[in-house]
Amino acid sequence: MISRHNAHRRSIWRNIKGLAVLVLLAPIALSACSDPQIEIDDSAPSPALWRVENPDGELEGWLFGTIHSLPDGVEWRTAILENAINESEWLVLEIGELDGSGELSRIFGELSRTPDLPVLKDRVDQSLDTKVVRAMSKAGFNIGDFKNTETWAAALTLAQANSFGKSQNGVDHALFNRFENRLILEGAREQLSIFDGLPEEDQIDLLTAVIQDSDTDAKAEYRKLVEMWLFGDMDRLAAENTKGILADPELRAALLINRNEDWVRKIDAWMPEKGPMLIAVGAAHLAGEDGLPALLRDEGYVVRRIQ
Repeated sequence: MISRHNAHRRSIWRNIKGLAVLVLLAPIALSACSDPQIEIDDSAPSPALWRVENPDGELEGWLFGTIHSLPDGVEWRTAILENAINESEWLVLEIGELDGSGELSRIFGELSRTPDLPVLKDRVDQSLDTKVVRAMSKAGFNIGDFKNTETWAAALTLAQANSFGKSQNGVDHALFNRFENRLILEGAREQLSIFDGLPEEDQIDLLTAVIQDSDTDAKAEYRKLVEMWLFGDMDRLAAENTKGILADPELRAALLINRNEDWVRKIDAWMPEKGPMLIAVGAAHLAGEDGLPALLRDEGYVVRRIQ
């Protein structure tokens, strides 16, 4: 008999449709693929942007939803956004290891290694054996690879192998190079430690999601994700925040809700001390009632969407 918990986990596996939310949530320490054939409609970009004021009506800064990888040549800058960038004295990012030093990859390698783990297909439900082998082969890996790689890291590695765009085209990188004054919400070690600290069952859910995703039309899913972000469709992003792996309460808390609440505490402490700041984080963190705009309003800030 299938336990209620296992039945719930299998229902999550069946309902996964792409890893778009993970792409928005976390810059990963690997380079994404590049496909010059992906065509993105960037004729009228309008990625989501909010103006933030304190209760006295004084400007504190802006919230800007980012995406961490893009194809070559996608135009996402607008006059409204450029004005916010030019008026900001500080940039706030999720991580700061974006200078090409290799520090992000080093941290990923350090956290992801444990000797003599089971082969990947032995960590998931037996019914997924064939899909594991197919997903690994598609990504260029052999059946014995990942024996020294923890499950969460294997999942992210396979996800990247099935993704598109370039991390160096990501909005984080472009903004990083525009500012000398930067504040960091987590840092790469803290962010990757969230994955590293997941219980093995949740890591297996993550891996299973990636394996299931490898059978989808990844290019079409990626195009949909980019255009959803590019046109600032926060209602659809909010809906994505309740699907797939984020339908699992433990994963949603670890990957989204707890982080947003922690970030708001930091932002609330920084705002009275710093000049106007551009807070640029993955767009999924800004969507819905658990997003940063809603949480900052709960703290008494006036948060108004301007793009």
